[in-house]
Amino acid sequence: MSTVNKSSSGSGTYTQTEPAIVRWILTAVALIFLTLFLLLPLGAVFSQAFEKGLTVYLDALKEPDTLSSIKLTLITAAVAVPLNLFFGVTAAWAIAKFNFTGKNLLLTLIDLPFSVSPVISGLIYVLIFGLQGWMGPWLQEHDIKIVFAVPGIILATIFVTFPFVARELIPLMESQGKEEEEAALVLGATGLQTFFRVTLPNIKWGIIYGVILCNARAMGEFGAVSVVSGHIRGMTNTIPLHVEILYNEYNYTAAFAVASLLAFLALITLAIKTVAEWKVRQQLNNN
Repeated sequence: MSTVNKSSSGSGTYTQTEPAIVRWILTAVALIFLTLFLLLPLGAVFSQAFEKGLTVYLDALKEPDTLSSIKLTLITAAVAVPLNLFFGVTAAWAIAKFNFTGKNLLLTLIDLPFSVSPVISGLIYVLIFGLQGWMGPWLQEHDIKIVFAVPGIILATIFVTFPFVARELIPLMESQGKEEEEAALVLGATGLQTFFRVTLPNIKWGIIYGVILCNARAMGEFGAVSVVSGHIRGMTNTIPLHVEILYNEYNYTAAFAVASLLAFLALITLAIKTVAEWKVRQQLNNN
């Protein structure tokens, strides 16, 4: 039977103590779940990647098509993440600090990629910019390639990743209120000075957290990019698409070697995310 005790600090918070057997069972279930669905898959990726030795692993990564997919993935992230950062900060600042007509509509549009399948979002760009799409004839006439080219991949990636920064910043900025910004304006600061000297320092960890999530999704996106890329080997394949091609060709060692790059990214992202999340939680608690 559980007991409920009031904390000795007198702050009014309560702690709940469960029997030891319950705590052990819950801990064991959590560890088993993490082992089966996280640690074992990660271990399998790295085990298969290095199965034939470090030389074969490095040769798989130095293969021209692999290098091309890595380059394209980095280019896509380098364009999509800064644009989403700019949009996310701007949208969060407007929503959290101002009241305006269409505010709820903006919030709905920000959440739209969460409710639309990535494959559908990629298909939308094909219907708009494809050869038989709305703008297809005009683009072909002017020799502009969007779909089955790098611009289409970047557009699809931007669409599926643009909520991440905004959705991390909106609750943080709302919890901070408007008092500091209003005080800065009363003291004579301009709008930009208020943002860079007051708002930005208070949300820097939220920005880092959102950028990390956005970058991880941009580099690992498969569905939307698969639709608009055309799977042109050495030209429009990002890392996830290249892994699929290698696996379908039964080149398992190379497939897992390339996949290990995304696994490394996931581990690094998890570590930075943990620190950023802790900092954001501290800011929310202080407010």
